[in-house]
Amino acid sequence: MATAKPKAQSERRRRSDGERSRSAILDTAAKLATVEGIGGLSLSRLADDVGMSKSGLFAHFGSKEELQLATVQRANEIFDERVIVPARSASDGLERLRLLTDGYLNYIQADTFPGGCFFASVLSEVDMRPGPVRDRLTDFLSRWLGELESAVRDAQRDGGIDEGEDPAQLVFEIEAAILLANAQYVVLRTSEPIESARRSVERRLAGAHPS
Repeated sequence: MATAKPKAQSERRRRSDGERSRSAILDTAAKLATVEGIGGLSLSRLADDVGMSKSGLFAHFGSKEELQLATVQRANEIFDERVIVPARSASDGLERLRLLTDGYLNYIQADTFPGGCFFASVLSEVDMRPGPVRDRLTDFLSRWLGELESAVRDAQRDGGIDEGEDPAQLVFEIEAAILLANAQYVVLRTSEPIESARRSVERRLAGAHPS
C-alpha cells in the first residue's frame, strides 16, 4: 500500500507530460499548416520540425488525417481563447459584436499564426476537397458566422442596431472587411489593413444604428 501513492503520482505526471507534449506538437502543426498547407502536414514533416521521431509522433496520432483533425481542433481552441471567450464579457449585443470583430483583428495582428487566420488559410485550401477535415472547418465557419449573427440580433433587441437591418447581410459585410484585412496583413505586415477594417466596421455599424 505504501507504494500505491507514488505510483499513482508517477502515472499522473506521465499523463500530464504527454498532454503538454501533444499540445506543443499541435501548436507547431497549426503554424505549419498556415504556411505550407494542411495537406502538406504529415507525421514525417512534423517530426522533423519538432525534433521527434516519427514513431514518437505516431504514439499521439495514428494517421495523417487524425493529425489534421487534431490540428484543426487545437486552432479552434486558440481562436476561442483569443476571440470568442473575451467577447462574453460584453454588456449588450452591440458591444459583443464589436468585441468579436476587434478580437479577430487583434488575433491576426498578434501573429498568432504566421500565415494569418488559421481558418481563412486552411479553408481556402480544402474548399473543394470533401472529407472530415473540410467538414470540421466548415463547422467552424458556421459557428463563427453564427456568433456574429447572434450578436447582431441581440443588438437589435437592445436597440443598438436598427430592426430593419438584415442580420445575415450585415454579418456578410463585416466578415468581408475583416477577411480582406487578414489577406492584406499577411502580405504587407503593417497595421494599415487592420485599421482600415476597424474603420469600415465602425462606419457600417454607425449606419445600422436606429435613426
